[in-house]
Formats: sequence, C-alpha cells, structure tokens
Amino acid sequence: MLEQSMEQIHEQLGQKVMKTLSRCGNCAQTSFLTLQEQFELDDGGAILKALTAMPGVALRGETCGAVIGPLMALGLIYGRDKDSLDDFRRYQRSLPSARRYCREFEEQVGSTKCAEIIEEKFGRRYDLSDPGESMEWLNAGAVEKCGEVICKGVWIASEIMFAGLPALSQEHSTKRSQVYMPPVGLEEDCYPKEYDHLFHNSLWGRPPMIK
Repeated sequence: MLEQSMEQIHEQLGQKVMKTLSRCGNCAQTSFLTLQEQFELDDGGAILKALTAMPGVALRGETCGAVIGPLMALGLIYGRDKDSLDDFRRYQRSLPSARRYCREFEEQVGSTKCAEIIEEKFGRRYDLSDPGESMEWLNAGAVEKCGEVICKGVWIASEIMFAGLPALSQEHSTKRSQVYMPPVGLEEDCYPKEYDHLFHNSLWGRPPMIK
C-alpha cells in the first residue's frame, strides 16, 4: 500500500466508494468501510453496524455521514480504548487529526451538514426521511453527487492517516490501530503539553498524573 502513489490510492478509494455506496446507499457506512478495508483497521465490525442510522444523524439533515464515518476510522487509529480511558494525553492527541479532517472537509465541500451539502449539490433541500422526497433525491443523481462528497472525505482521511504511518517492518506484530503515530504538524491544533493540568485537575477533578 505504501509503495503506491497517492493518485493510485485515491483511484482505488474512489472505486471502493462507488461500489459500496451503490450497494448500501449509506454515506457513513460507505466512508468508514472504505477506510477500514484500505488501512486494515481492527475492531470495525461493530462500528460499521452502529453507523447504519448515521447519515445526516438519522436523516435529520445534520452532520453528514461522510464526516462521521471517517471520524470513526480516525478514532480507531488515534483514539483510546477501554484499557486506556485514563490516558488523557492520548485523548488530547486524538483531537488534531479529527479537527483537521473536519476543517479540510468543510473547505473542500462547503459544509459538514447534510442538508447544506445537499442544497449545494442539488440546488434544493430534500427531507430524506420522507419516502417521496427520498426517491426524488435518488432520481436526481444521489449516488453520483453524494459519491463525490464521500470520495473527497475518504481522500482527506487517507492523507491524514498516511501522515501518521511510522516506518514499520513487515514483521511488526502489533495491531495496526496501535502503531500509528500522530501526524507531524497536526499538534498545532491540539492543546499543548502545558495544558495537561486542565485535563487532570479542574476539568475532570483528578490529581495530576505522575510519570
């Protein structure tokens, strides 16, 4: 995967997006599954299922599924799990990649909100919870137009993920989700280390961690 050019990877991702979207019609599941398969992310089955109702947040026109899905994928890489819930530094270090994703998505697509994206792409808003309007949306080119949005999302996320890939040997046995490093330059969006006390004292009511 690392030997391919970014253009080749974008092409592969785009093909996966359109194939999956044509099958499921779900931007959140499509974007997440595309990234999960491309980067061989662990523990994604339950998340994929949980994303079923996430397009527009239950079709309410709120956060686009092409934002939610990639954020879940980034969380598998940079986030913390049940055994590290008290690792507040890791919590801090998970924020820059997510914030960068949202910022770049908004810059390229125009919004992170489903209703606003649809209005921009289709010239009007649709109530996707209404069967009649949902059918009009599909007939107006939903797969192609929303597919373009999803492609942009997974391309942005893939570049962030590649920025965090360390130089690992092929024999490395650690889980993929545990060996990614924070992308260089992303920490400018994150709380600097001197703000650790906010997480360990006033905000959470915890004593400072001693390392």
